[in-house]
Amino acid sequence: MDEQDRFAGTRQLRDRPVPGDERRWLELLDALDLDELTDRFMTRVVTVSGYDPAPIPVSELRRTGRASFSTLVEGLRAGGFDGPVAVSTEVGVSRARAGIPLEALMTAIRHDFNVLWEVLTRVANQEDAELVIRHTGIVLSTVDEYVSQVQQAYTAELTRMRAEEDSVHAGLIASLFDDPDPTSERLSRIATGLGLDVDSPLLVVAATGDDVRALRVIISDHVRAGGTMFTHHLGEVLIAFTKVWGIGDPATSVRGGGGHPSTALATRIAEARVGYVRAEGIGTLRRSALTARDLADVITPDETSAMTWRSGWARLAARSLNAAGNPILVDVESALAACGPVERERLVEAVRAYLASGSIGASAGQLFCHRNTVANRLRRFAELTGVDPMIPAEAARLVVGWA
Repeated sequence: MDEQDRFAGTRQLRDRPVPGDERRWLELLDALDLDELTDRFMTRVVTVSGYDPAPIPVSELRRTGRASFSTLVEGLRAGGFDGPVAVSTEVGVSRARAGIPLEALMTAIRHDFNVLWEVLTRVANQEDAELVIRHTGIVLSTVDEYVSQVQQAYTAELTRMRAEEDSVHAGLIASLFDDPDPTSERLSRIATGLGLDVDSPLLVVAATGDDVRALRVIISDHVRAGGTMFTHHLGEVLIAFTKVWGIGDPATSVRGGGGHPSTALATRIAEARVGYVRAEGIGTLRRSALTARDLADVITPDETSAMTWRSGWARLAARSLNAAGNPILVDVESALAACGPVERERLVEAVRAYLASGSIGASAGQLFCHRNTVANRLRRFAELTGVDPMIPAEAARLVVGWA
């Protein structure tokens, strides 16, 4: 055994109580004044961030502080705790309910050890030095056990609070979706319950099928970053919504406030396979969610970004018309079938380019050909199909049919 091991072994023996310690140790504990311990604690706890000012009455802070020291002293008498202690649960639960951050709570109750040690060493005399050192481990373990129990009670209560809040929110949201025509009074109550202004613009997102999992990840990351997002299921479709913080259309821009979680949220949504709309207040949430669901439903397998109203309206119109038995481009397709495959491809290519830009010059640049070539192809398309892409009312049918 080397010198370091011998020193460690000697130190462990010195840190443990020995026969004959108990009587003097109990005398020292009897000498501890609970009021003095509490006063010392109070002067320190009110300086802890989160307790300045205290979010609970000072009288209550003093009462639980005194009860904590009484419990700790009894624990020291017994050589530690052999199970849960009531005051630890009371402190953990009450602080969670008061909204005190866990870090602040842990800082506050760790002052218990400092205060205990200061007063304990003051009541001890010089001859008690070795005895006090031998009981250091018991003091540390007893206080640590108390701290651990408080933390567990706090965490459990916080989990219950969040579950209660989520349950209340889920009920409010479900009632909103179940009622297609809620009164303004009801809308106001629901908005208040969700922590929203009744006219707050909302970002509404929908995902379906395999894309639901990716949306859940986005929601989780946003919440962890400090944001808030509500969810609701419409069958197999996941709807998520949150208050808009300066977010524009994610397909075209990201205008979240600098550093706000919504900035990252807008970027993530723009890159996700989701339907996205903006609701102008909670009164339009239900209708907006249905639109977002429909937009998510028309995303094709090869697409990787958000489907907004701007990019998806024509697909929705086409789906609606086809479902109603109103073929959109049957006559156009029949007329184009009379062309050879090369001519057909060039005509359709020219018309699609023109519909996208509304400019013959821009279309010519995109297709690497002369302006006259584009103009001739547009004219030829109109002659064959009877639909002139340069007339807006007729071009609209092509935009919807080819969406």
